[in-house]
Amino acid sequence: MQMNSAVSFLIFFFVLPLVLADLQVGFYDSTCPQAESIVQQAVQTAFSNDPSITAAFLRMHFHDCFVRGCDASILIDPTKNNSSEKVAGPNQTIRGNNVIEKAKKSLEAACPLTVSCADIITLATRDAVALAGGPKYTVPTGRRDGLVSNPDDVNLPGPGISVSGALSSFTDKGLDINEMVTLLGAHTVGFAHCFFFSDRLSPPDPSMDPTLFAKLNKTCAKKASATVFLDQSTAFTFDNEFYNQILLKKGILRIDQELALDNSTASIVSGFASNEIGFQDSFAKAMVKLGSIEVLVGNAGEIRKSCRAFNKKKKGVF
Repeated sequence: MQMNSAVSFLIFFFVLPLVLADLQVGFYDSTCPQAESIVQQAVQTAFSNDPSITAAFLRMHFHDCFVRGCDASILIDPTKNNSSEKVAGPNQTIRGNNVIEKAKKSLEAACPLTVSCADIITLATRDAVALAGGPKYTVPTGRRDGLVSNPDDVNLPGPGISVSGALSSFTDKGLDINEMVTLLGAHTVGFAHCFFFSDRLSPPDPSMDPTLFAKLNKTCAKKASATVFLDQSTAFTFDNEFYNQILLKKGILRIDQELALDNSTASIVSGFASNEIGFQDSFAKAMVKLGSIEVLVGNAGEIRKSCRAFNKKKKGVF
């Protein structure tokens, strides 16, 4: 596996379409030329203090885009009168909101009401992936922020879902089976709480490596909220080791292990396990496509002043 580790430190540049779904690479070049560097600086600081922030942003981006599209609705705080996506079960362990808000404050100081929170999430995720050794790629920007955040809209594929069930969720968003397997490769970084895979420990899941089972059983017996790395080999490096791990029956989440066992996805897993550059190329392209799901552009939505709250309506405006 030494070769794979070495490859992960290379920086890859991928040429992607300049315009995608009315989004545009360099959208802020004239209105806020320092936008991307401001976000990058905030992410760099966060990553230096906590390299697990890469996984946090990947999860936030996925959860945001799969509910009402990539519109930063996941960032809205609930109020006394209105709930929000934040209170939905799958989003209660979302992290990184403070980094997004920090970047937003800096952007508001430099370019008031110009850069959307939806774009900040997308850029922050891209930058965090690169810092962890993943591909460096361009992303089109120009998203607008949503005006609705409802916990009842949150219907995400869970960690215990089947491959066919997961594929149904992905195809509903315009993503194919190769892109699904690619995006789940984001589990090469980050961790999971024991309660996300407790169903694999009791009763014992025969598809799990016995040594890994013993380790997880010991860890999770102490506390259900304990955490374990999703990639037991290179937890903080964005590489293709995740695929090698699930081929060895060392997947943590049920959906992860099922990717290596299901006839529809096994060959894709094997391909990525033996070709890190191929995986990183595929991942960059899939992330750009994920970031274009049901986006708001033009005059739709708004540009929030704070990512945590909708803008206050002016008196006389309905």
